Amino acid sequence: MLKESFSKYFMNQKMMRTVIISLIPIIIGSIFFFGWRTLILLSLVTVFGVGTEYVFEKRNKKKISEAVFVTCILYTMTLPPSIPYWIAIVGIIFGVMFGKAVFGGFGRNVFNPALVARAFVYVSFPVPLTIQWSKAASGFPGGFATYITEGVEAVSQATPMLIFRNSGDMVDFKSLLIGNISGSIGETSAILIILAGVYLIYKKVASWEIMAGTLLGFLGLGSIIYFRGNTEIANPLFALVSGGFLFGTVFMATDPVSGAKTKEGKWIYGVMIGVITMIIRTYSLFTGGMMFAILISNTFVPILDEAIKGLKKHKKEIKKKKEGVAV
Repeated sequence: MLKESFSKYFMNQKMMRTVIISLIPIIIGSIFFFGWRTLILLSLVTVFGVGTEYVFEKRNKKKISEAVFVTCILYTMTLPPSIPYWIAIVGIIFGVMFGKAVFGGFGRNVFNPALVARAFVYVSFPVPLTIQWSKAASGFPGGFATYITEGVEAVSQATPMLIFRNSGDMVDFKSLLIGNISGSIGETSAILIILAGVYLIYKKVASWEIMAGTLLGFLGLGSIIYFRGNTEIANPLFALVSGGFLFGTVFMATDPVSGAKTKEGKWIYGVMIGVITMIIRTYSLFTGGMMFAILISNTFVPILDEAIKGLKKHKKEIKKKKEGVAV
């Protein structure tokens, strides 16, 4: 009965359910690190995100996509634990409306809706998005015993990227892997994100080519800049597990709708994201860069895929002509 009611209003998208499954350990980890507020925040964002899509799809007599649940989770995981509820809600409404609905709904959006939402609140409400952070709990029961963990009051206790930008100090690698550091809700634990990436690749839901291309572009340019003696960036491995790079690589860059579709395009698209992220981190005022890098690369995807398809078609025509002349 429940299944029939669900299918009445929602599209059947098995791929999206797989992504949600991969995110469950990260959600549980976020509660452990920052408290139950993260789950409340996620619930509110999901209600308003699904509600916004319902309003638009109802007018077109279409079902709600299960992808909107993924959008809501990914968006929430990129937010600081202490962000005001109303700001998070405004962000998801904007993201679903202008990142998805205005393009015609699921499958037609050019940009990743979760990142559209994140970019909107990032530039509109910079203080709660870039200054107000929470300490990560360590040791059982951690955040399971509190609404939200204690707030960060000094730069020396801020996120790894901010600490390095302001003092040159690097958080120990073990903490970066485990995730008991200040940061966005779901972006702190490198281990959980990597395991999710392996699971998505195993299930053939996420493109390993895009992930590999992104890592190649990021580490390649990062190594060149670092080993040339630029002290403005950390060593490439630290940079790899800091900020939202890994989370963006696994979940945002591999979005099947806004990402590249052709095999060659996936590699180029991934490298582009990695390179742009490193450029932004090194030469701009932003400590991260992954969000903007993916959105910028999204704009080139249609042209990139069409160019590759056109090139392949041209090569086939040339091959046919040569074969015809040979005969």
